[in-house]
Amino acid sequence: MKEKQLEKAAILFAGDSGDGMQLTGSQFTDTTALYGNDLSTFPDFPAEIRAPKGTVAGVSGFQVRFSSKEIFSPGDSCDVLVAMNAAALIKSGDHLKKGGILIANSAGFDKKNLKLAKCSENPLQNPDFIGGKQVYEIDISKLTKEALKDFGLSSKEVDRSKNMFVLGFIYWLYNRPLKHTLEFFEQKFKSKPDIAKANAYVLKAGHHYGETAGIFTERFTVAKANLKPGNYRNISGNHAVALALISASKKADLNLFYGGYPITPASDILHYLSKYKNYGVNTFQAEDEIAGITSAIGASFGGSLGTTASSGPGIALKGEALGLAVMLEIPLVIVNVQRGGPSTGLPTKTEQSDLDQALRGRNGDAPIPILAPKSPSDCFDMTFQAVKIAVEHMSPVFVLSDGFIANGTEPWKFPKSDDLSVIKPNYADSKSIVDGTYLPYKRDENGVRQWGIPGNPGFEHRVGGLEKEAETGNISYGRDNHQLMTDLRHEKIAKIADFIPEQNIESGPNKGELAILSWGSTYGSIKTALDESEVYKNRVSHIHLSYIFPLPKNLKQLLEGFDNVVIPELNNGQLKNHIQGSLGISVHGKSKVAGTPFNYKEIIDMIEDFVE
Repeated sequence: MKEKQLEKAAILFAGDSGDGMQLTGSQFTDTTALYGNDLSTFPDFPAEIRAPKGTVAGVSGFQVRFSSKEIFSPGDSCDVLVAMNAAALIKSGDHLKKGGILIANSAGFDKKNLKLAKCSENPLQNPDFIGGKQVYEIDISKLTKEALKDFGLSSKEVDRSKNMFVLGFIYWLYNRPLKHTLEFFEQKFKSKPDIAKANAYVLKAGHHYGETAGIFTERFTVAKANLKPGNYRNISGNHAVALALISASKKADLNLFYGGYPITPASDILHYLSKYKNYGVNTFQAEDEIAGITSAIGASFGGSLGTTASSGPGIALKGEALGLAVMLEIPLVIVNVQRGGPSTGLPTKTEQSDLDQALRGRNGDAPIPILAPKSPSDCFDMTFQAVKIAVEHMSPVFVLSDGFIANGTEPWKFPKSDDLSVIKPNYADSKSIVDGTYLPYKRDENGVRQWGIPGNPGFEHRVGGLEKEAETGNISYGRDNHQLMTDLRHEKIAKIADFIPEQNIESGPNKGELAILSWGSTYGSIKTALDESEVYKNRVSHIHLSYIFPLPKNLKQLLEGFDNVVIPELNNGQLKNHIQGSLGISVHGKSKVAGTPFNYKEIIDMIEDFVE
């Protein structure tokens, strides 16, 4: 048996949404993270909980790319494709590299499955699907049934275990240990030891099959990555958001309140936070999106850190309450995990099409700061900074994540508490008391009012959605006052630019013929394309924008140093329009709204349009 050393590899697990591909991919990912590789994942699943079985629309996929060096994306293509049925191969076959390994569950290519996938012929016999590939047809269903024949399980239970046979085999193929997954079975099926034992047995059966089948001539090893020293864990974007909210609330010495309503792909944030009640976290699953955000506003008025999360349709419902938070000028963090739109759109697919909504999706002039994480682990940093801005500048703040980074995972070197910034709430004190009267809208040099917490004698004040009189907070319909308050709210947000980092250049020259300006999850695709391009990596500059509103103070000067600036984004040019309108400079756009991230070729083709 030949052992082959690889620098990096990518595996795509694809099958029906009931085949357990997400679990299979997650277990391989966790094991690989524990082994010490750098990695990036891309879960891709249907919107339906149980999508039509055997159909292309019902295919669930999970791609994991892992390396002995630092990586930034799950990759465009895969070295190994596991196709559990014909539909999975039809949908995912073009992702497999030339010369790559196709492992096909032959039981999923019978007449019934071919009909469900609308195949006139078996794709395993079609050169368009298998040409130039190493094809291994394995009856995984039969082998799983044989392995579990003495366990007394139902046919359905046996069939649901075939993903563990696949996982065991892939562990063998890439020299991964079984230990983590065996421990996972013990924990998950603690009350069902027979199920735990059966899953462990079929996992080992898949591993032994690799050893004994005699049809594989080589195995692969990807060495541990040389990552910066520290403690690491594998983390998804949504989990990182939850941990950031908790960490920031502790640094600010505030109780954390989350009011939300379940919506894909943001629901996990509520699920994660609900597990941390011992950290003073209060979670409330409201009856709708409006109740979710208004409960968070009430919590902030009462002296807690109010937070909520949703996706585009839910943010639309929260619009009026967002205006209320702007009017009240209280801390509030709103996480928008963007998905394909409009309306219900593509609930499980990624997009960046809610930037305009975050910038202007409220009645009146109601500015709200906007931050955007670039990766799963960066969701922690940007959410933490969002809390800091919200609390110290007394404003609602948006965090624009998206489905790609929310569900994706990567190793995260998690910080110690002492490494995190201090967050100082601007509590009401004697500075806002004039002639014995508390003035809740009296501002400091940064335009920030103080936070008067109910129950503190002497700081009673009026709240509501009607316009406030400057300083007193009383209701005012005055024309001059409304002009003044509108201006003051804008000035306060504009001054936040003094407290955020100046924009830097991620890679490439400080001036030149072309700069790519990215935001959000486009970071990984662009960085990967430039890092792997021998032609362009030292010729084209990459600038990544994390602070969307207000913009970094030096951004205009930086962009003016390039002949051309192009912005690739998963929408029809929303950041492009924002940059041109805010900075008065001309930039180019590259739009994609296919529900998937940019790939390497798309970025390279875009560069060639400008430099050649």
